[in-house]
Amino acid sequence: MRYYIIAGEASGDLHGSNLMKGLYECDPQADIRFWGGSLMDGVFKEHQSGQGLVKDYAEGAVIGFSQIILHAGSYLRKFSDCCRDIESFNPDAVILIDYPGFNFKVAEFAHKKGFRVFYYIAPKVWASRESRVKKLKAHVDRLFIVFPFEKEYFDRKGVQYVYEGNPLIDAIDNSPSLRESRSGFLEGSGIGEGPYIAILAGSRKGEVSSMMPVCAAFADRLRSVPGYEGYRFIVAGAPSRTMEDYAPFLKGREEYMKVVFNRTHAVIRHAEAAVVNSGTASLETCLIGTPQVVAYSSSDFNFNIAKHIIRIDTISLGNLILGRKAFKELMQYYFTPDNLVSEVRRLIEDSRYRSAMIDDYGEIRERLGGTGASLKVARAMVQLMK
Repeated sequence: MRYYIIAGEASGDLHGSNLMKGLYECDPQADIRFWGGSLMDGVFKEHQSGQGLVKDYAEGAVIGFSQIILHAGSYLRKFSDCCRDIESFNPDAVILIDYPGFNFKVAEFAHKKGFRVFYYIAPKVWASRESRVKKLKAHVDRLFIVFPFEKEYFDRKGVQYVYEGNPLIDAIDNSPSLRESRSGFLEGSGIGEGPYIAILAGSRKGEVSSMMPVCAAFADRLRSVPGYEGYRFIVAGAPSRTMEDYAPFLKGREEYMKVVFNRTHAVIRHAEAAVVNSGTASLETCLIGTPQVVAYSSSDFNFNIAKHIIRIDTISLGNLILGRKAFKELMQYYFTPDNLVSEVRRLIEDSRYRSAMIDDYGEIRERLGGTGASLKVARAMVQLMK
């Protein structure tokens, strides 16, 4: 069968690559065309020849209401190109992975053209824009959810779904970089021995631009605290970013701040603590087991709009799964260098606080279910096609 998959972000590329592995296993004759990234492209090239990647998500990902407005023309062109390509490929199913701003439009188009539509990793309608539930019912044949707390919500809304656990568990447990020893990672990355703080500043350019100035100032202040003079700071470079995105914030800090690409899980695992942009990276940090503080910052314009739309009091997936705050979230005006210093010191110095967080991580993993989610979802999709 023929599958057209659309992923628009780094997390979508990760989950899309594992889903593709499952589809190829369940349907050896699978013919896949996709929007995604290097991970999905790598799986494709193991199973098919030719060109499967239509557009790399790294080309033009934006965040925030203001940037969407500024890039409206580009979005419309991208949408038109996508629609034409779907019709030309004529798939048996269009599989949409998260990325709701774009994928909801694709779902409506594909449904009207008579294509079967699967939505993998549900849009967070339980947090904001609940009116989109009507669109899910109207344009999506089956929703595939990945969080246990979503089941009760979509039951109430009358949306048909499939829940087979969370694919991030497999992605973490099978990550090659997690098998590296600490000394091997530090040596291979050109980093000397000693303690460090991990910084994950997001995958989009706008996130990096908002996070890094505060994180850089935090690094300077923490090193001025007695006992922390030797600490270093390792930034996990996002797959869609280049060194140019980070270079302005490293100037004058090259001795103790470094960017490492393609080894995010190792960066998290061997850190004393992590400062993490909200999103998938925060849940990855839970599953890896590193104490963290979540941070988020955007323009005042975007933040003021978002706070009138979002209907939940926590934005981190781990805290949502647990139903309480296992770790602190520093949002917008609370995301300051001094607040980061205070929280990171507590993560390192307060053994009870640290241990309680690790215990909560164990409960989060347990609630997410067992392994094999990606294969189970692929099998369910193939079965529905039959």
